[in-house]
Amino acid sequence: MVGDKARGEMNAFQRNESKETLFTFISAGDDPPKGDFPLQKKSPKLCGSNYPLSIAFIVVNEFCERFSYYGMRAVLTLYFLSFFHWDENLSTAVYHAFSALCYFTPVIGAIMADSWLGKYKTIIYLSIVYVVGHLIKSVGAIPSLGNQAVHVVLSMVGLFLIALGTGGIKPCVSAFGGDQFEEEHTSERSKFFSIFYLSINAGSLISTFVTPVLRGDVKCFGEDCYALAFGVPAALMVLALVGEGSIELECGKDHWLDWASEKYSKQLIGEVKMVTRVLFLFIPLPMFWALFDQQGSRWTLQATKMNADFFLNPLLILVFIPIFDLGLYPLINMCKLNFTPIRKMATGMILAGLAFGLAAVIEVKINETDMPRLVPKESLIRVLNLAKNPVQVTIQDKDLFQQPVESFQNPAEYSKLILNGEQQSLHFTLQHQGLTLAFNYTVKEKSVYSLIVFEAEGSLSSHLITDLEAKPENGLAAVRFINGLSQDVNLTINSKRFMAVQKNYSASEYSLLERDIYNNGKCITETGEFPLELGLLDFGASYTVVITNISGGAVETWKSEDIKANNVHMAWQLPQYLLISAGEVMFSVTGLAFSYSQSPASMKSVLQAGWLLTVAVGNTFVLIVAEAAPMAQWAEFVLFTVLLFAVCIVFSIMGYFYVSVDPEDLEEKEEKRETSSRGNMIGLVTQKTKL
Repeated sequence: MVGDKARGEMNAFQRNESKETLFTFISAGDDPPKGDFPLQKKSPKLCGSNYPLSIAFIVVNEFCERFSYYGMRAVLTLYFLSFFHWDENLSTAVYHAFSALCYFTPVIGAIMADSWLGKYKTIIYLSIVYVVGHLIKSVGAIPSLGNQAVHVVLSMVGLFLIALGTGGIKPCVSAFGGDQFEEEHTSERSKFFSIFYLSINAGSLISTFVTPVLRGDVKCFGEDCYALAFGVPAALMVLALVGEGSIELECGKDHWLDWASEKYSKQLIGEVKMVTRVLFLFIPLPMFWALFDQQGSRWTLQATKMNADFFLNPLLILVFIPIFDLGLYPLINMCKLNFTPIRKMATGMILAGLAFGLAAVIEVKINETDMPRLVPKESLIRVLNLAKNPVQVTIQDKDLFQQPVESFQNPAEYSKLILNGEQQSLHFTLQHQGLTLAFNYTVKEKSVYSLIVFEAEGSLSSHLITDLEAKPENGLAAVRFINGLSQDVNLTINSKRFMAVQKNYSASEYSLLERDIYNNGKCITETGEFPLELGLLDFGASYTVVITNISGGAVETWKSEDIKANNVHMAWQLPQYLLISAGEVMFSVTGLAFSYSQSPASMKSVLQAGWLLTVAVGNTFVLIVAEAAPMAQWAEFVLFTVLLFAVCIVFSIMGYFYVSVDPEDLEEKEEKRETSSRGNMIGLVTQKTKL
């Protein structure tokens, strides 16, 4: 460039002032040579609009990339549980560690884009890393390939590369898309970020449905096909990479290392100040993500304790983005209300806080069907009277069971036992038709028991069996059987559930089943095969089914509900999902556009990385709260609600004093300053040479 030549000549003059100048002088008013300043070719437009054609490729590629990421993540925890046979704590920890890493690595991608390769090459190179990670992850899910250690190593290497790839390109893709617009098309650029976010949620929604189906409904290597479930997202990422290769780098914007006049130019200092001011404004934002990302953990767990199931957030985002962009925001503008980006983001935080307030109310309602939380030296007990007549049960030194227990009476609830230590031997007395029988049983703390009273060989007897201490997880139903026949039985609940139960009131272990009506079972005895009907096994309930008799070619049973079914329908989560989805549109979409608009050309990826870093910090905060201060779930929801409202106030105050800056104004001022300074310096050099 001519400016670079002039600076080089001035440096040469400063090194040897006695020498004649050996370059062409350019005064402040002269036009630079045309060959050194090539004009930027305007990019082709999409269907006659002001949207560059390359935007279509970017949006489609983002859809494919998000499909690959969320599709893989949808089955990741199940993969750890069923394929590696890890426990829930380890599976959850690795899952969240991977998620957090995906939002820390954008810093690496931003540095590569703004200080080394540029956005386009960074996207291409890290996408290759991304694809390699997917392929390694898919290969690691092939059961016949090596032992457990090989699967774990391949999977962890694959996940690390995926985190590096997806995180590295995150801050570059949105900024690269914004770069495609000409400066006069700011309105179209703002709408692009909404379309961009729309493609993210479309990929998330579709993949979250498709990938679990590939895992469960398709069988390979004799079991669930995780290799295919991971392979399809890998194929989508390959498609995204091919699409990225077809996008021409039409803007050709240079980063600061190419056009900075000095090591620490005034323009660079000004740009760093701009970025620092915005990053300072980002400090309160992680609290929003601390609440928002609990949709995938706390809210999901809350849903498993409710009745029914459906997937909401991505679907609502697809609906809300056009409603807000085409309806709500224009209506607010018509009302002459100054709804600035910072005010939109603060409103989004308020909506998210309200959503968590509703979640706390629902959690309190759900807890009404939960088992009581036991403390040391406490246990629960109930009596199931399977005899033909009422039985009076007495426990020595315990004031329980004041009334006789009727025959086949379904107990309303468990009674609490207070023990004198970690375990205690208790003396039970049974009174039945004028006869008194005594038994001793050892009871442990924090345990749940059923005392089974029955008649065997003409006399009264009993068993003390252990019950479930909590609701079945993930909305499943639990069922066990007590065989009241005088012969062993083999039971078939469905095509996948078989169990053998010994005679004389022996009890089976609990089996976990999906919610359904089970009327096609079989009971096989020494005398034949008989149909077994269990009826509805509902969400979150636990049942004890007593086989009492075989009569008329059918099995007679009595079903007791040990733990009540979930009685709060999942539709009650709809208001909180509506609020947090609306909050996400106002907070996240606006934040993406705001981050781009407030960053200079040389640091757009850096600021996008700073925005994504708030997500990682928010997730980390959730982990700290969950581990350091365990509390009742409803209380935790209230805590996060209060914290977000407090942070919203702080953010609003910070935003009030924030002055929006146009990066183009800074560049124009610096160019004028440089032009003026260059003209003065050249004049000075000319005079000294003549002397």
